[in-house]
Amino acid sequence: MKVLRRQFLQLAAATAALPLTFGKANAEAYPARPVRLVIGYTPGGSADLTARLMGQWLSEKLGQSFIVENRPGGGTNIATEQALRAAPDGYTLLLVAPANAINATLYQKLPFDFMREMEPIAGIIRFPNVVVVHPSLPIKSIPELIAYAKANPGKLNMASSGNGSTIHMSGELFKMLTGINMQHVPYRGGAPALTDMLSGVMQVMFDNLPTCAEHVKSGKLRGLAVTSTTRSDVLPDLPPVADFLPGYEASAWYGLAAPKNTPPEIVDRLNKAVNEILADPKAKTRFTEIGAIMLPGSAVDFGRLVADETEKWGKVVKFAGAKVD
Repeated sequence: MKVLRRQFLQLAAATAALPLTFGKANAEAYPARPVRLVIGYTPGGSADLTARLMGQWLSEKLGQSFIVENRPGGGTNIATEQALRAAPDGYTLLLVAPANAINATLYQKLPFDFMREMEPIAGIIRFPNVVVVHPSLPIKSIPELIAYAKANPGKLNMASSGNGSTIHMSGELFKMLTGINMQHVPYRGGAPALTDMLSGVMQVMFDNLPTCAEHVKSGKLRGLAVTSTTRSDVLPDLPPVADFLPGYEASAWYGLAAPKNTPPEIVDRLNKAVNEILADPKAKTRFTEIGAIMLPGSAVDFGRLVADETEKWGKVVKFAGAKVD
């Protein structure tokens, strides 16, 4: 059932039918002052890096500062609500991430309806997670992981950066499609989870590619596969999980959104700027270095992605019975 997707397309069509009331001169002048880019994560991670790179490039392209504002907490809901409640004038943007799609089901009650209260602008990038195991385990492939887990139900500890995180959901989707039982152990962040993976306290993790790639290359962790449907240039020897488990796909992604009713001329201007940046060799090179794939396209394309991901991860959250930490 594609309810969320259908609702989004209906809203997009209704918006397109509205008269353009925002003055052309004002749209051409945008941005006339600094723009806030709110993100629901602490500095230093992949979300922060993506926001700061895009902020820098948008500043260069549009001639105004795009200031990244870190508002962690509440599973990104604090940042999301702040951005959605801002004036719909293009001067407050939100870095959208899988958490926005997952939280729609993970939280029983939210002070906002994300799909109805946001204006999609553009996708930026997506990148896979990596299925890693501690080298002490006799597991060297996805089929061997499935076989070992079935032979030892509940004995493998699967680390994550927290309940409802993309790392957690990637593992739960794997469990849902294979029928295996691994014990989920949530941490308060990816760094402590990775530390216990390296020490052997934890045995399995579906970690973000940018944070675990060097450990896989050094042999401190054994990489089994990437969670995207294609191989990654960063770890080209690892096959996709989908080669062994058809239908499996789990990746982190980022994009931009604004409060609902942001003038379409501003949305179009930002969408055009983002797509021009993604086509620039400098941006392609920088994002490729962290294993990312560009997500060019229209605002409608990005809205459709968010709707599809919300529906997909809603099913996984219900399967896992995941609760907020």
